[in-house]
Amino acid sequence: MKRWSRSIRRLACLAPMLALLAASTAGPGLAQTSGDYAYRVLLLRAAPGHLTELIDLYRDRIPVYEAAGEERPMILRHSQGDQWDLMILWPVASLEAYYSAARTERRATAARAAGAGGEKTFEGRQREITAWRQEQFVQGVSPDRFYRAAEGAGLAHVEMFVALPGAYDELLRQRDMEGEYLAATGRNANLVFTRIAGAEWDLFTLGFYPDMVAFAAEPDLAPEAFEAAAIVAGFESRNAIGTYLRSLIDYHNDTLAGVVE
Repeated sequence: MKRWSRSIRRLACLAPMLALLAASTAGPGLAQTSGDYAYRVLLLRAAPGHLTELIDLYRDRIPVYEAAGEERPMILRHSQGDQWDLMILWPVASLEAYYSAARTERRATAARAAGAGGEKTFEGRQREITAWRQEQFVQGVSPDRFYRAAEGAGLAHVEMFVALPGAYDELLRQRDMEGEYLAATGRNANLVFTRIAGAEWDLFTLGFYPDMVAFAAEPDLAPEAFEAAAIVAGFESRNAIGTYLRSLIDYHNDTLAGVVE
């Protein structure tokens, strides 16, 4: 109770700055950031010397997915951070739809038509040139929203989280609060993806940027505007955003990645 009383008093003091902030920032950052559309996510680390071949393997596979009526996957290439080389994301709608007999057969038919069968199948070749892999199904925004968020982006910021026991709901809320804060300060909110099945990550967020300069840059706002935006989003202060997040997670990985496709 004391925490909220302090926040309300500070919010009243910052009211003029809030009005200015609302007038000067708005737009794409306020769009939907989460949803219930299923995605398949694959993390890959290439065998030594085979990274470009692994990238080409998936690039060459894209026409097969399209021929099968599947959404085009997004391929991200690690720049710095976690151990993986590639993150590949496929919008699949739902697990029931993705693994239905009709859709599975369409994928198999498209692969055969592309000459992808035989002794060295796509999966077989991938195993030969991959040192490590991790797979997960998550849910997030619609494909239209997903691709619009990534339009023109050359860089993605990937944050992956495992919540402390009992802290999942609060962690999800923290991610939403941070999205509100980013939007209020004139930046695009991160897309939020939550676990359905597979690897251990409870959720991860994706933020898209034109390049590293855009990622590192801050909006030209007064310090009071950042403070006001943080309080409106639900944080005690701007400085508390990171510490609050750390109080909710067992561990996390941060990665910067280039957008390949």
